[in-house]
Amino acid sequence: MENWLDEAITFLGRTPAVLDALLRDLPARWTLVNEGESSWSAFDVVGHLIHCERTDWLPRARVVLEFGEGEPFPAFDRFGHVRAVAGKTLGQLLDEFAQVRRENLEALRSLGLTPEDLHRRGRHPSLGPVTLGELLAAWAAHDLNHLHQIARVMAHQCRDAVGPWERYLGVMHCTGHGAAS
Repeated sequence: MENWLDEAITFLGRTPAVLDALLRDLPARWTLVNEGESSWSAFDVVGHLIHCERTDWLPRARVVLEFGEGEPFPAFDRFGHVRAVAGKTLGQLLDEFAQVRRENLEALRSLGLTPEDLHRRGRHPSLGPVTLGELLAAWAAHDLNHLHQIARVMAHQCRDAVGPWERYLGVMHCTGHGAAS
């Protein structure tokens, strides 16, 4: 499990660079458009990731370490990113995400977690008991979920343009990847 944590930290450290390479300096039609209704754009997703860095993963890890199951995690505001993105450009958000992720991973490393720590339990307000290891694995999977979501939203912009190839492009048919944390 110890190697797994090191690998997860390495992966989590790469997400900001992946997003930067994918999104920086693209026209708004790629980054500000969503799939309709209450879906999120790539811009929204980056804001959401910043919000999670500030209020979700590491703060919840600290709750597990300090209180165990004795105190539930604070409720997570799924739309808290709206405040995080107000008045900012995508470039600013990408820079902010890189900074806060770097700080959080440094803080995570400084906790000196042991394999035993990863089995420590906390209490999620709706999921119930969870381990620190599950929380940290969910952090990495959450990144992958949102990288996939961004790819899907961007592919949606090409839906009409790809013509008959649409049937062969699985990203055009993917649904069900919500943003709940």
